[in-house]
Amino acid sequence: MDRLFLDANVLFSAAYREDAGVQRLWSAPNAELVTSDYAVEEATRNLPHPDQRERLEELLEIVEIVPAGVLAPDLRGDVQLRDKDWPILSGAVTAGATHLITGDLRDFGVYFGQQVLGVLILPPSQYLKDCS
Repeated sequence: MDRLFLDANVLFSAAYREDAGVQRLWSAPNAELVTSDYAVEEATRNLPHPDQRERLEELLEIVEIVPAGVLAPDLRGDVQLRDKDWPILSGAVTAGATHLITGDLRDFGVYFGQQVLGVLILPPSQYLKDCS
């Protein structure tokens, strides 16, 4: 069973449009979804309309929400991320995720397709392609 940690941008994208393709993650076979309170807060803050925030709440009903993770600098190895992205990767690691699903090409793109601190980092489209 894959344990998918959803980044804030994935939550945002899923809630932004009622028919967003990324919502297919919610019905991916052999996958359980997890995210952090940090990611939920970021996604909620950036959704401009009440109906989008309501859609996010509905999507989160089947997502395990864990506290934001914190990895001490000495545990980070040579991974280079901006400070704002460490709570996402740390959340994935501390939640025991097998995958970090993110659309953040700028900050995580260099790690797409790689295991980082035990977590495989993929964009949603690649995970959906691989699991179908």
